[in-house]
Amino acid sequence: MWSINLRIIGVVLGTLALYTLIANKIPQMQSEVPRALALGANVTPEQLTSAGDQLYHGAGGCTACHGLGTRAPNLLTDEKGAGPIGARCAKRESGKGCKAYLFESLTAPRAYVVQGYEPIMPDMSRTLSPQQIWALIAFLESNGGTVDVTGSDIPASSTTSTTSTTSTASAGIAGGNTDPMTIIRGAGCTGCHKINGEGGAIGPDLNHVGSRLSANLIRESILNPDAKIAKGFEKFAGVMPKNFGTQLTGAQLEALVQFLSSHK
Repeated sequence: MWSINLRIIGVVLGTLALYTLIANKIPQMQSEVPRALALGANVTPEQLTSAGDQLYHGAGGCTACHGLGTRAPNLLTDEKGAGPIGARCAKRESGKGCKAYLFESLTAPRAYVVQGYEPIMPDMSRTLSPQQIWALIAFLESNGGTVDVTGSDIPASSTTSTTSTTSTASAGIAGGNTDPMTIIRGAGCTGCHKINGEGGAIGPDLNHVGSRLSANLIRESILNPDAKIAKGFEKFAGVMPKNFGTQLTGAQLEALVQFLSSHK
């Protein structure tokens, strides 16, 4: 009797040890989160521009595509002789000023796609608060243009909210949809990666990623993209956004990992 009980205890402890080992093997990464802004009605253009600058070069993930001049337009430098974005934004769409054009580009990016580029940009209002959107617009206007964003542009309900980013992010990209290709398109992955006949060649081809990386390494590459840079892509280190850990729900992350690991 005691021998049977000991065997049962041994099996239970062994199982617990195995799952503890597996859990510890999964990378626990802290992704960069777009910092919530608390900008009131009296916010100055300088404050908005500064906040937008930090967002653009940090957690906003904008540098993942813009500035390379391949899959998305250069924004902070000259683009085909038209100057930086602040100098040309009012000339994109007839009858639409710079501020309105930039707002549309961030929240409805497929409404107008610059000639020569593909409609790969995601709707940034899914992951950024209204304050962050307007801070980005102010920063982009400041590059070659005049900042005319004011506190009155920010919806009153958002000026007192410090949790909008967290609540939006927790809903997941593409509304929490767990279809892998919907996630990939919604996150803008095809702006850099090829998968299932779609995408570009800035980042590694994902069609056979499962034959190169384990599920754990794929997960790590999504959560902490700078941990290991694929050979031949060293010059693009730091380009991939680091905030997918907060933008994706747990179910979306695992659906994406399993989908990619199945591509042998």
